[in-house]
Amino acid sequence: MTPAGAGRDDEGGAAAPSAAPGYTDQKEQVRKRLRRIEGQVRGIQRMVDEDRYCIGALAQVSAATWALQAVALLLLDEHLAHCVLYAVRVGGDDTEAKLAEDSTAIARLVRS
Repeated sequence: MTPAGAGRDDEGGAAAPSAAPGYTDQKEQVRKRLRRIEGQVRGIQRMVDEDRYCIGALAQVSAATWALQAVALLLLDEHLAHCVLYAVRVGGDDTEAKLAEDSTAIARLVRS
């Protein structure tokens, strides 16, 4: 049996049709957070449209950025707990590929 997220490529595309992402159990929580972030971004756009004070808009940008980082960490945690753990248990070339993929993803998160 393939765990959630196994067989995914590094662009997020499904390499195996039956593979589910590691965050499947948290999907509703992720969607809820993303909808909240979407609302924050729309609010920032409204503030700009209404020529609101810069500091207020910057505070909202900071809050939206923090919220996106929290979602990214949740997704990464789920990926490590499911996809990478499975690759380590199975062994082989997939293990090294998953670890390299994760190293790249973590580096992207740190730089953002």
